[in-house]
Amino acid sequence: MINEALISNALPFIGKNLISEIAESATIKDIEVGTVLLKEGQYVKVIPIVLSGLIKVFTTYQDKDLLLYYIQPNESCIMSFSAGLKNEPSRILAVTEEDTKAILIPTDKINKWINEYPQLNTLFYQQYNLRYTELLDTINHLLFDKMDKRLFDYLVKKVKLTNQNPLTISHRQIATELGTAREVISRTIKKLESDNLVLQHKSSIEILKL
Repeated sequence: MINEALISNALPFIGKNLISEIAESATIKDIEVGTVLLKEGQYVKVIPIVLSGLIKVFTTYQDKDLLLYYIQPNESCIMSFSAGLKNEPSRILAVTEEDTKAILIPTDKINKWINEYPQLNTLFYQQYNLRYTELLDTINHLLFDKMDKRLFDYLVKKVKLTNQNPLTISHRQIATELGTAREVISRTIKKLESDNLVLQHKSSIEILKL
C-alpha cells in the first residue's frame, strides 16, 4: 500500500477518501532513464503521476519524432488520460528523460473514480490546460521561428528542467526531439556558438546565456 502522504503531496486537491482509494489500488515504480513507458498504438493500462524525475512525450509522423511536452513532478499525461478513458490506442510515445519515480494508477479505476469523485476532474483539466498551452507554443515555434531560435529555446528549457549545464546530449538526440535532421542541428549549433550563445564540448553543450 502506498504512503498516503506521497499522494496527498502530489494531488492535494483530490480529498482524503480518493487518496485512500489510490493508496490501495495504485503502485509506485522506480523507472530508469531511457525507459519507453508507452508506444504509439499501445493500449493504456496505467496513468502515471510523476513524483520525481522527468518524462518526455513525442508524436511520430512519417518516421520522424517531434517532442510535444515534458511531464514533471506532480504532473500527469493528458494524452494517456484521454486514451485510457476511451480505451483507445495511444497516439504518443513516452520515454523517461531521467530516473523517475511515479505513481501508476490503473485506468479501470480512473474510469470508476471519475464518476464517484468529481474532484478528480481537476487533475484532468489542469493537465489539459497546461498541455494545450505547451502544444500552442510548439506549433508557434514550428510555424514562425527560425531553427536557431527553436534550438536555443529548446536547450534553455532543457537546462531549466534538468538543472544541468552543460547538457550531455548528442546532435542526433536533439534532431530527434525537434523533428529535423542531425545535419541541420550541427549547422545551427555552430551558428549559436559563433553568436556566443552556446559552447560545444566533446560530449556536451553549454548554454552561455540563460
